[in-house]
Amino acid sequence: MLHLRALCPPERTPDVLAYLRAHSGTAHLVVHHGVALAPEGDLVEADVAREAAGEIVDALCALHLDRTGGITLENLDTAVSDAADAAEEATPGEGANAMVWQELLGRTGEESRWTLTFQAFLTIACLLAATGVVTDSPITVVGAMVVGPEFGPLAAVAVGLVLRRWDLVRRAALALAVGFPVAMLVTGVAVLLGSVFGFFDPTSILDNYNVDFVYQVGAASFVVALLAGAAGMLAMTSARSAVLVGVFISVTTVPAAGYTMVAAVAGRWDRAGFSLLQLSVNLLGIVLAAAIVLILRRRKQRSGALLRPLSRG
Repeated sequence: MLHLRALCPPERTPDVLAYLRAHSGTAHLVVHHGVALAPEGDLVEADVAREAAGEIVDALCALHLDRTGGITLENLDTAVSDAADAAEEATPGEGANAMVWQELLGRTGEESRWTLTFQAFLTIACLLAATGVVTDSPITVVGAMVVGPEFGPLAAVAVGLVLRRWDLVRRAALALAVGFPVAMLVTGVAVLLGSVFGFFDPTSILDNYNVDFVYQVGAASFVVALLAGAAGMLAMTSARSAVLVGVFISVTTVPAAGYTMVAAVAGRWDRAGFSLLQLSVNLLGIVLAAAIVLILRRRKQRSGALLRPLSRG
């Protein structure tokens, strides 16, 4: 279940209440007249089945509440109520699999922006990857995969493409276009300084066979990226965020960026080139698979909406 809060101009409140009363996916409807100060108006609250949340929010937006008032959704961990159970049973589908587009837009919108925090995490991840490459430590490389924050902007690009939200695509693409080069530049400088001061020898990658998978790009690389992108988007759209850790470990994005700089400092431009290709293949595969998942889920949701009853009957 989700908790819905809607700020309504007084003249819109009767329409909002009528819609929510009639919808079979709502429970615990409450109205507070005149309590909203900015913007002024009424506050309407209800618990809604997750499967019906997107449809309900769309209807409230059609009443212009997104412009004249405000709509918020919060997850409810526990709802002990026969009315809540009835609302969930009356709404087709399973809550764990329900997709709320407004929630997805909110999540990807936040993660699509380039920020100092995003840059810091990406840089640290690249440095960890470079360390793992130099020391021939697959565990360190896996750690770098987990730290890397790049899936957020990649998911945002996919969402923006499917919904034709070009502002979202531009923000996410900018985060990636700035984030990776800056992280790689810092990593390259760190590797060069480490080599100059004798902390490690970048040419050791010639004998480090445990991390060769980072630059060995092939059809399998694209397949893994597709699977990871599909799993990641399914996790984001079905409230199964724990799966995202497995997605991070599956793809060779940050490790490829780190390997590129180590190979460049070592003068192995062939491996540096293959690592860049690996990075590109993984980025493309993730976005493509995520977009396909969104398109398929959108079509399924639209077909299900045609069969979904509105009235409580």
